[in-house]
Amino acid sequence: MPILVHGPGINNWDMAVEKDTRLTEGTSLEFRGEFFNAFNHAQFILNYADYASGQSNFGYVRSANAPRIIQLGVKLLF
Repeated sequence: MPILVHGPGINNWDMAVEKDTRLTEGTSLEFRGEFFNAFNHAQFILNYADYASGQSNFGYVRSANAPRIIQLGVKLLF
């Protein structure tokens, strides 16, 4: 009979902000900011979720995913 194990939940918010600025009739400048895991919630990884394997560290959290990542960009459209 399998044992069900619920690990830590995931609370991840990705967001983007964009601003277009017209320079001339045919050209514009685009500013963009992207935020991955914007609120910087910890995303824990449950490494050992198999109780039947006999691991002595069953259920321990040993690592986490990446923290907040911010990416900025500028694009010239013509």
